[in-house]
Amino acid sequence: MLKNKETLIQIDKIDRRILAQIQNDASLTNQQLAEKVGLSPSPCLRRVRALEDAGIIVRTAAVLDHKKLGLSLTVVLLIGMDRHTPERFASFEEQVNEYPEILECYLVTGHDADYMLKVVVPDMDHYHHFLLNRITRIQGVSGVHSSFVLKRVIDTTALPLGYLS
Repeated sequence: MLKNKETLIQIDKIDRRILAQIQNDASLTNQQLAEKVGLSPSPCLRRVRALEDAGIIVRTAAVLDHKKLGLSLTVVLLIGMDRHTPERFASFEEQVNEYPEILECYLVTGHDADYMLKVVVPDMDHYHHFLLNRITRIQGVSGVHSSFVLKRVIDTTALPLGYLS
């Protein structure tokens, strides 16, 4: 068993199997999940609830096909800020949280950038509008570098659970 220092919950082989199955298909019923991990439904549900209560299972979500929804352009943006103050960063983070086009936002080091964003839009015209009318208008943004995704080589939300053993 591994005791996760942040959550203080015991993670054993069965919990890892539960987490692996949920990451693969969160739409499984409790009955289906129990069968896949070798438990009866009641103990399986108790374990899932304990993982949720501990904050390990944060939420479940459907993964949508971006291209079938007309969101064909994915852009990785590196953002530089003019000042490195908590207030400036907080203001930037509050603003970008309002833009549904931003799927991910990270405060980073290196690359002469402070933030890295993953943005999804229909096409270059929409990206141009998003960049000029939203990102560059955020107070403190001093530089933007855009990289356009040509191909999604790895596209997963699954965490590597092998480190828990």
